[in-house]
Amino acid sequence: MLRIGMLTSGGDCQALNAAMRGVVKGICNKRKDVEIYGFKDGYKGLIYSDFNMLTSKDFSGILTQGGTILGTSRQPFKLMRVPDKDGIDKVEAMKHTYHKLHLDCLVILGGNGTHKTANLLREEGLNVVTLPKTIDNDLWGTDMTFGFQSAVDIATDTIDRIHTTATSHSRVFIIEVMGHKVGHVTLHAGIAGGADIILLPEIPYDIKAIKNVIDKRTQAGKRFTILAVAEGAISKEDAKLKKKEYKEKLANRKYPSIAYELAEQIEKETDKEVRITVPGHTQRGGTPCAYDRVFATRVGAKAAELILNEEYGYMVAMRNGETVKVPLEEVAGKLKYVDPNCGLIQEARTIGISFGDEV
Repeated sequence: MLRIGMLTSGGDCQALNAAMRGVVKGICNKRKDVEIYGFKDGYKGLIYSDFNMLTSKDFSGILTQGGTILGTSRQPFKLMRVPDKDGIDKVEAMKHTYHKLHLDCLVILGGNGTHKTANLLREEGLNVVTLPKTIDNDLWGTDMTFGFQSAVDIATDTIDRIHTTATSHSRVFIIEVMGHKVGHVTLHAGIAGGADIILLPEIPYDIKAIKNVIDKRTQAGKRFTILAVAEGAISKEDAKLKKKEYKEKLANRKYPSIAYELAEQIEKETDKEVRITVPGHTQRGGTPCAYDRVFATRVGAKAAELILNEEYGYMVAMRNGETVKVPLEEVAGKLKYVDPNCGLIQEARTIGISFGDEV
């Protein structure tokens, strides 16, 4: 009997269900003696032994379904070694659940924090295979993560819709896109949506540079300016602060988010009206795009192959269009940032897109 535990952890996104379906179909297509334990709400289900027994039928008809049929929650890695309010040792509890159920392997779908905990469980002797889930596409070791392209499509659609109203008004429009630490979604959606200015966490901006772009567009007879802004965008002044100082500043900031701070600065500098759109969690929701369905199915099938071959301790990644296995210890704790000097940035600059850093 092959006993598989499965959980989804961290923020939800499109194609989680598609990826789990790929794993289960891949395994059940080769073996009939399979038991599947679906842990509820991420690592929480593993800690408190909260699960459902599932069959291959439970994974039929979910290819196009957003969210996750298992539920999810955020369990910060830095608190995994901290006992819960009842004094329970989370790591020991997860190991206990694993051994109590006589699991052969844990299949874990998640992003950066999820992978740090998955690697911790590997170090504790559990068999683990992971799948790269995050709309941010910031997992080290893989060219792509599922959920990313769907999020880009939604953010791009938002910018497209802003364009139609922007042509009617002499205003500045800010679309705040998800991405606290990295700007992959904002970069791709900004280019695809025809944004005039793209602000990323990796490229600190200068408000004077933004003013210059808006002024030049006005002088050229262009009635509007569109900014695609990552929620983690940062000014050159703030980028010079120490990490603790910046956190304190954010904690005391009077603005709900960076978009509102920028709006006030731009109105003061340019005397133009500014409108803000925050698509927020819509970027995580809904039906996965065709690309993500294919991608998730492929990495799910590759994970099934690893499990059937008893190859554990790996994340399934996509590199140069092919699925590969990457050791978990090489992935955990590493973020894949936007390279400010990458070809995509340079090409965007070539066509006149500003990143707010050239005065």
